[in-house]
Amino acid sequence: MNFRRTVLKAGTTAVIALAFGAHAAFAQSDVVRVATDATFPPMEFVENGKRTGFDVELVEAVVQKMGKKVQWVDIDFKGLVPGLIAKRFDMAVSAIYITDERKKVVDFSQPYYAGGLVAMVKDGSPIAKLADLEGKKVSVQVGTKSVGFLTEHYPKVQRVEVEKNQEMFNLVAIGRADAAVTGKPAAFQYVRTRGGMTVLGEQLTTEEYGMAVRKDLPELTQAVNKALAQLKADGGYQALVNKWFPSK
Repeated sequence: MNFRRTVLKAGTTAVIALAFGAHAAFAQSDVVRVATDATFPPMEFVENGKRTGFDVELVEAVVQKMGKKVQWVDIDFKGLVPGLIAKRFDMAVSAIYITDERKKVVDFSQPYYAGGLVAMVKDGSPIAKLADLEGKKVSVQVGTKSVGFLTEHYPKVQRVEVEKNQEMFNLVAIGRADAAVTGKPAAFQYVRTRGGMTVLGEQLTTEEYGMAVRKDLPELTQAVNKALAQLKADGGYQALVNKWFPSK
């Protein structure tokens, strides 16, 4: 019994030491490592060789409020949550929906923007409402909520899974998919800047975006929430909303 207690105590001490080490390392560092998949305009994308977008500018403003700098890590969307779990970076911000499933393995900041899933079709498509998606080929991005949502709620849909958001649009444009299901900001950005596609009026879901944080860095989540509150109070947040979502 004494041996068992000693082992349990040693294990608990080790866990506490590891957690303390992570907290100490973050506190001493002037850098926050943030992962993103910069292929989702207007939230995050690359223009003229530089990352930009609502998420990118918001993260940089948040981290600046914290007195630190951003070290960006580029990764496919499907690797964001696994990368946080593996401690490859501190935070992931890439139009990530806050879901109960994800909250089991990562922490989230307070919601910073409301979005949701919508369906896009080529101009002139016979698909006029969500019910018309059944039996059609619908392109979705791997690792996103679109995949599971269509599987559960539209089982007759023929999913065409791709790695990047742009690939979804391309498949619809050339007729290899009948529709694409993606996040509302990206859908309206495409229609506004490229044209040739229509967003169906009815949303599939209403979701909230959050900044995902490693569970062993609760002080980072707290600092992010504090910085977000400051940006909303001083007008910095609204300025970014006005810039990237001019219709809002």
